[in-house]
Amino acid sequence: MKVSIITVCYNSAKTITDTIESVKNQKYSNIEFIVIDGGSTDTTLDILSKYLDVVDILVSEKDQGLYDAMNKGLARATGDLVGILNSDDILANDCIIERIVQAAEGVDGVYGDIGFYDVTLTKKTRHYSSKGFHKAKFSRGFMPAHPSCYLKRTLIEQVGPYSLDFKIAADFDFLVRAFSISNSTFRYLPEEVVKMREGGISTSGISANILLNREIIKSCRSNGLPCSWLSVLSKYPEKIMGLIFK
Repeated sequence: MKVSIITVCYNSAKTITDTIESVKNQKYSNIEFIVIDGGSTDTTLDILSKYLDVVDILVSEKDQGLYDAMNKGLARATGDLVGILNSDDILANDCIIERIVQAAEGVDGVYGDIGFYDVTLTKKTRHYSSKGFHKAKFSRGFMPAHPSCYLKRTLIEQVGPYSLDFKIAADFDFLVRAFSISNSTFRYLPEEVVKMREGGISTSGISANILLNREIIKSCRSNGLPCSWLSVLSKYPEKIMGLIFK
């Protein structure tokens, strides 16, 4: 099974090497690595030029933001299984893609856990578990950890691209639509798939969280799922547990 890994970056010189190395070191060999650069002005492209034996497709041009760049990656992906790896994150270990491929047999998608770490990726600050996820939890603002999700390309073709109507929650909306596809099937992989550095666009302050929750409600309602401010705010006690049990 061929796996496409899409990394979107812009001025990511401080972290992109770690990301690339985590792909390069995978024991699973049938990987298509796609990097979509937004026209970096730092040394990101210089770094990428040293890894042309790892990067199969490299595009560098201006885009309309993160989700537009992800869509460019989806349009170029030829793998049977497709996932997103952020440019400041790394795959959790050298065997994780092999484990994902094994788990993907007979289902349309696989998702697992992610860990949040400090900038050095050595101190774990929070654990995000996707265990026990089911479609109804979207209504509370929960979703499987997006960077841990690997979906069959045949399913993605039915889901369509990330919606640019969302500034922060396009990944949430994308997964709502994926889980809403008739007869789509998913499997939980009970392990950490990705190590994420703290500070993503959806974790950067109160205003970002308000916008995120507003977009979550919009996505749920547009996809026929019941959702309200009360339901999405009910997720926070559970999130606090992720800080306690790392």
